[in-house]
Amino acid sequence: MALLELRNLTKIYEQPAVKGISLTLERGRILCLLGPSGSGKTTLLRLVAGLEQPDEGQIIFDGKDLEGVAPHRRQFGLMFQEFALFPHKSVYDNIAFGPQVQKKPPDEIQRLTQEMLELVGLTDKAGRNVADLSGGERQRVALARSLAPRPGLLMLDEPLGALDRALRERLMLEIRVILKTLNMTAIFVTHDQSEALAVADKIAVMNRGRLEQVDSPEKLYLHPQSMFVARFLGFKNLLPGNITPDGGVQTDVGLFYPPLLSDVTQNSVTLVLRPECARVASPDSSPAPMPVISGRVSSRLFTGQSYRIGVDMSSGVKMVFDLPNETPPPAVGRQVDLNLKPSGMVVIESS
Repeated sequence: MALLELRNLTKIYEQPAVKGISLTLERGRILCLLGPSGSGKTTLLRLVAGLEQPDEGQIIFDGKDLEGVAPHRRQFGLMFQEFALFPHKSVYDNIAFGPQVQKKPPDEIQRLTQEMLELVGLTDKAGRNVADLSGGERQRVALARSLAPRPGLLMLDEPLGALDRALRERLMLEIRVILKTLNMTAIFVTHDQSEALAVADKIAVMNRGRLEQVDSPEKLYLHPQSMFVARFLGFKNLLPGNITPDGGVQTDVGLFYPPLLSDVTQNSVTLVLRPECARVASPDSSPAPMPVISGRVSSRLFTGQSYRIGVDMSSGVKMVFDLPNETPPPAVGRQVDLNLKPSGMVVIESS
C-alpha cells in the first residue's frame, strides 16, 4: 500500500496549474518532480504540503484524507532553495529547532540533533554560526534541520538551485545517501534532469500541469515515451521516420532496426538516437553488424569523459554524439563514419 496517494489533483489560478494529477509514493522511496519552470512542480508540492488547497482531487497520506488538515498538523518537512536558516543561531541550534518546537524532552532533543550532525558530517561545526559556513555546509544544515523532527514526508523544492555545478553534483549524491540511510519518504522538485536521475527512485516528468511520464530513472532515460520527455532529457537526434515492411525505421539519415519495434502500433514515428550510441568506425576492421552513418564533423568539444561532436549529414540533418575519449575523433571539417548501436535507439509514437 502506498504511503502517499494523489487522486486527480487539480489547481486552477487564471489557468490550470495542476491538471488531474494521480500519483502514488511508497514508504522509503524518493519521487522527483521534474520539469521546466511553470510546469506545475512547485504548485503540486504546495498542495501536498497544505500550503495551497486543491480545486479537485484528494491527497491520501498513510490511509487518511488530508482535506482540511492544516500544514503544521501534517508533520511534513520542507526544505527550499533559500535555506531560511536562523543566522543568529549556531549549527546545533538550527538543527535542534524542530524537536524543540515539538516540545520533546531535552535528552531526546540532544540525541536527535547529534544524530543529524553526524549524518551530515558537521559534528565538528556544531558551535559555529551558520553565517560562517560555506554554501554546501549551509545546505547540509538545512537538510539536517528538516530531518531532525523525523517528518513522515520530506519535501525539497529546488534545494540545490543556488549552488554551483560542481557542488551540486557532489551534494545530490550525498542527499540520496542521507535520505536512504533514514529510510525517508521524500518528494524532490527540480528542473535539472541530472539531479533527478541521480537522486530519485521514481521520476514524474511534468509539462503544463500534467504528467508526461512516470518511471524509474533508468526506464525514463532508456525509453522516453514522448517528444517532450526526449527533448527535456536533452536528446538532440530526433529523426522522423516510417515503419518499413521488414521491421525497420526509414529516416532521412538511413534505415535502422531498433529493438522493441514490435511494440509500436503506428506507421509514422520518431526515432531517437541517444548520444552515447555512436562509435567511430575503424576503416581497417571487418564490416560491423551495426549500421554505419557518415557525415562531416561540424564541432568537437572535449568534456573530459568524452568528446561531444556535431555531425552534419548530407541530407541536411544535424546530429550530436558523445564519443569515448580513448581515441580523438576527426577534426572539424573532416568526414567521419560512425557505427550506431541498436541498443541506443528508441522509437516514439506520435501523441
